[in-house]
Amino acid sequence: MTTTSASTASAGVFDDITASESSLRRFLHGLPGVDQVGAESRAAGLGTRSIKTTAKTFAIDLAIRMVDLTTLEGADTHGKVRALASKAMHPDPADATCPMTAAVCVYPDMVATAKATLGSSGVNVAAVATAFPSGRAALDIKLADTRDAVEAGADEIDMVIDRGAFLSGRYLEVYDEIVAVRQACARPDGGSAHLKVILETGELQTYDNVRRASWLGMLAGGHFIKTSTGKVQPAATLPVTLVMLEAVRDFREQTGQMVGVKPAGGIRTTKDAIKYLVMVNEIAGPDWLDPDWFRFGASTLLNDLLMQRTKMVTGRYSGPDYFTLD
Repeated sequence: MTTTSASTASAGVFDDITASESSLRRFLHGLPGVDQVGAESRAAGLGTRSIKTTAKTFAIDLAIRMVDLTTLEGADTHGKVRALASKAMHPDPADATCPMTAAVCVYPDMVATAKATLGSSGVNVAAVATAFPSGRAALDIKLADTRDAVEAGADEIDMVIDRGAFLSGRYLEVYDEIVAVRQACARPDGGSAHLKVILETGELQTYDNVRRASWLGMLAGGHFIKTSTGKVQPAATLPVTLVMLEAVRDFREQTGQMVGVKPAGGIRTTKDAIKYLVMVNEIAGPDWLDPDWFRFGASTLLNDLLMQRTKMVTGRYSGPDYFTLD
């Protein structure tokens, strides 16, 4: 994963903004308010766009390459993770032209298993951390959780923000925690795992809060901002993702730095995925149509993409049990 990220965004340009609670609050509450009706109307309009033939084939392959194939269940086993990693590398074993997914996303104790299975395939290992999904733990525990995943070989860390602190207006506390987790992503060789900051938008109550949390994650150096854990409803929605895409677009306009976006939870069909890709292109721009800058957090989306891909190639649908269930 190669990026030009927001790693230095808070240094220099935003030093004054992040210097105190009052200045950070002033900045976040000074962001333009979100027109709820306008955002939902535009998202609905973009969702009606349709693409066909070669453009649809391209979109399906791109969506497959953007999938973070995910298993985050208490009943996960090493065998299940090995099978999932194998599927990430060869989504359709009968078709060698089918692209690999972007990553496999697992709990930290499964990172080593996923890493060993994926080897040098190019598929990344993403690990959820920081007391996922609640985030209810002391900072030292969250940092230890992160370091353990990085030491086990995680290429990416998906952290959750403290929504209680955010909703209480303790923005600097949230900012400092993201910065600390970002530092815990460092490796001894001088590299670093990439950090996705999960906002859990279903708990943020308003689009204005989604915009503020998006900026907070970017100011603190997140490589990605992510909608949801997938454990809270509503999870990813088109209007929420639109607000986040506007935020990364505006952030690049001000800093010259790109930050990725990852909607997660509830995206199950090819039709849904294409709606998101259309929105990415229209709101953020074509630079984000790349797995380095946009991901789908999903466990069931891949199978539908594969069925639609087979239909485009052969002219007929495969049965829903043709591909492995995750």
